[in-house]
Amino acid sequence: MAATTIFALSSAPGRAGIAVIRVSGPSAGPTLERFTGALPAPRHAHFCDLFDTETREPLDQGLVLWFPGPNSFTGEDVAEFHVHGGRATVEAMLEALSRLPDLRAAEPGEFTRRAFEGGRMDLAQVEGLADLIEAETAAQRKQALRQMDGGLSDLVGTWRNQLVEFAALVAADIDFPDEDDVPGGLTAKARPGINALRAELEEQLAKGEAARRLRRGLEVAILGAPNAGKSSLLNALAGREAAIVSAEAGTTRDIVEVHLDLAGYPVTLADTAGLREAAGEIESEGIRRALARAEQADLRIVLFDSQLPPDPKAKGQVREGDIVVISKADLNEDTPKEFLHVSVKTGDGLEELESRLATEVTARAGLSETPVITRIRHRRALESAIKALARAEHQAEAELCGEDLRLAARALERLLGKVDVEDLLDVIFAEFCIGK
Repeated sequence: MAATTIFALSSAPGRAGIAVIRVSGPSAGPTLERFTGALPAPRHAHFCDLFDTETREPLDQGLVLWFPGPNSFTGEDVAEFHVHGGRATVEAMLEALSRLPDLRAAEPGEFTRRAFEGGRMDLAQVEGLADLIEAETAAQRKQALRQMDGGLSDLVGTWRNQLVEFAALVAADIDFPDEDDVPGGLTAKARPGINALRAELEEQLAKGEAARRLRRGLEVAILGAPNAGKSSLLNALAGREAAIVSAEAGTTRDIVEVHLDLAGYPVTLADTAGLREAAGEIESEGIRRALARAEQADLRIVLFDSQLPPDPKAKGQVREGDIVVISKADLNEDTPKEFLHVSVKTGDGLEELESRLATEVTARAGLSETPVITRIRHRRALESAIKALARAEHQAEAELCGEDLRLAARALERLLGKVDVEDLLDVIFAEFCIGK
């Protein structure tokens, strides 16, 4: 455990009804006594006066909580001050804490890092906590909470336990090849299990793309010819005037984005420049960016004006999985019925389009009922384990099979932060705010 004691504002800065200041480390208890005069009962909220530790001037009245280690978030002794959230009160409390010689201000993510280093959380749970703090939609919250609660960690632990069992069989083959009470061919008996575990990891890897989309949010690009109604559709879906709408062709020169919560899933909707032969250098660059963004998008809406024949450039961009929409449907009813028809002016078709979008988004980033991998780091660890298991299946020598099983287990341990992650820690914990 760290020898120093740290403190920080753990609630959001700015005026609020309540602000929470957290202290963690060996001096947390004495610090609480300095401010309140006595140490309260563990894990019970205690209302009291708070005094400046030097002048004994009253600072505030509030709640304090005392969490003796190891039964605390960090595993260390932890104290919390729940004070009034005015700026002057918070600053006075932080100033008084900073004057204590055995305390220092916490760095970003340092409380959570101490929880990790103290064995209170593994790295997958830490990342789940980071995702929970950043969650903006219900689906993101549910996925992050499941990971923070240890769902992925438990699954990885189950896989590792299976590897230990397989390795034990292989080790018995190596260490006791001539013993009468050890049945021969134990390595061969382990191979079906190794094969089944590899298949399970591959299945989990395939599910991971949807989880990663959910974590970062999906991108939906709106494509179409100039004046097809892309900006009007963006505004209608966003419920506000996010993009300039004009009868002048080429108004949208760059990509306009809005962020939506669509059926609980985070979506970035991008209005792109109209697809046509560019009239100038600026519009040409806008079209280039539009096409590049469309290639990266998870889902695309391709718009065609009901009053005009399909523009060849826009028509050539349609691909399988796109949502094709006929815009300005109130001006021309004689259009192909196999596509969605929308009129932003009357609102006809918008509800149907939103429902279709929700269906497609759910299909691409649906919340899984089982723990899933959510980060590139997780994917790489699973890929390493799968490669090692594939080698182990076909190794003729028991010693080589055992080594590959060890490498597979090490890859899974790396996912949980048990080994070889020191170079990642600074990057991971820097994502947290200072009070966490």
